[in-house]
Amino acid sequence: MKRWECIACGWVYDEEKGHPDSGVAPGTRFEDIPEDWTCPLCGVGKDEFEELT
Repeated sequence: MKRWECIACGWVYDEEKGHPDSGVAPGTRFEDIPEDWTCPLCGVGKDEFEELT
């Protein structure tokens, strides 16, 4: 599973954990999150995230 970081605020989305508070179940791949989903911390869109290596 991968992790993705918001380049605007540094919040990290972990595919293993998901983000149940915003309706994203654990194990949800980043590319499977709806396109209108936004960063729960700062509100930017998915296009403002980078994969962490």
